[in-house]
Amino acid sequence: MSSVLGVSVGAGAVRVARPYAGNSAERGTVQPHAAGAFDVQAVPVGERRVEELAADAIGAVLSADPQITATAIAYRDEQHARAIRAELARRQFTNYELVPDVIAALEFLEFSGELQGFGTVALYDLGASGLSVTVVDTASRQISFTERTSDISGDYLDSLIREQQIASGRIAHPPDAAGLAALDALCRTAKEELSESSAVALPSTEGLVLLSQENFEALIMLAVESSARMARDVILRSEQPVQAVALIGGCAQIPLVARVLRRWLGVPVLVPANPGTIATRGAAILARPVRQRPAPASFTTAFENSIPAQHDSNPPLLSSAGAVEKFSRRREISMAGVAVGALVVVAAIGVSLGWGPQVLEHDSQSSDAVTTSAPVTTTRPSIETTTVAPSTTDATNESLAGPAPQRHETTTTTEAPPEPGPNTITIIPGLPPVVVPTLPPLFPAPAAPAG
Repeated sequence: MSSVLGVSVGAGAVRVARPYAGNSAERGTVQPHAAGAFDVQAVPVGERRVEELAADAIGAVLSADPQITATAIAYRDEQHARAIRAELARRQFTNYELVPDVIAALEFLEFSGELQGFGTVALYDLGASGLSVTVVDTASRQISFTERTSDISGDYLDSLIREQQIASGRIAHPPDAAGLAALDALCRTAKEELSESSAVALPSTEGLVLLSQENFEALIMLAVESSARMARDVILRSEQPVQAVALIGGCAQIPLVARVLRRWLGVPVLVPANPGTIATRGAAILARPVRQRPAPASFTTAFENSIPAQHDSNPPLLSSAGAVEKFSRRREISMAGVAVGALVVVAAIGVSLGWGPQVLEHDSQSSDAVTTSAPVTTTRPSIETTTVAPSTTDATNESLAGPAPQRHETTTTTEAPPEPGPNTITIIPGLPPVVVPTLPPLFPAPAAPAG
């Protein structure tokens, strides 16, 4: 019988979860509420790289249980996913998939019935390395807003307990890093035991760790209220009607956290059993065997296949007769525009010199113009239709346009102007000469002397 493996890679521990016999990976067959539905194991990170430890744990479980056919690994963000993927590629692991830890946690909470009746929820994930608050829609799995901070974390709460115990005088400050790490682990154990008891007393080589529930809550109150303020701000920025808040992560089982969030947010606060393994069990539910897909074609091959081979040296724009004809028509239109512009300029000059009527009536005053006494009318013959079939584009354009009208141009000539006189000058060749009036002298000539 096949089985699946769910993995969560946290800063403090790598957790793996497998459904027990009788459960499978298919939705509806795993019973999360049943006692012992999942076999969950945790491996502390310690001094090793967390990605390397996760790869070792996955390899050990797969070697011990050959019936595992699918593995799902919950990751925190894209950088976290890239690091995990690189380590698994180095180990040549292929039959796995990466899922966001928010989606994995949401899958388990909805599958177990914790979120029944809630459409939009906020996931408050307080773990060893930081706090993440995410607003997500339970139906579409759409994330509206998410934010993460390391100002409050499980490690920070452990350090508060450590400093308080050292300040009380019952615990001597460890002399080296190894002793400090051992004391931090003892303070972490005290924090976890205070979730179910009113006081703890744990002996160590440096002294006795003694802490009550009341002292512990007073110690972490400011940090928890700061996290509640952050959760409220995230919900407001998401602009979504959040109906409940679900607490996950190792520190979610601290009773003070749920009480403060209820007071600050005013919505139901859900605390599932074993909140530190929610993402791990959700990943096991999401695990599916990876199907073999054909390798996609390379970009070069796909690009070459999409373009037909060109054996002509001409560019594509001029490779067809229709394109050449369109290009010639554009040139004719451009030349016609230039000619019309030149006529407008000539007409304007003629108007300014006083020959507007002659210019506008197409008066020809050139020396080589044909002079007749009667108007001559010339009609341009129509263009003969060729037998060559037009291109598809030209046929479409001609079907949309009306028939070209036949043009009749009438050229009327008048008698030639008189020969230029002594007071006429020619300013522009081809235009009538300008008559310069005779002006009286500015100063009269001196009178001849008498006698």
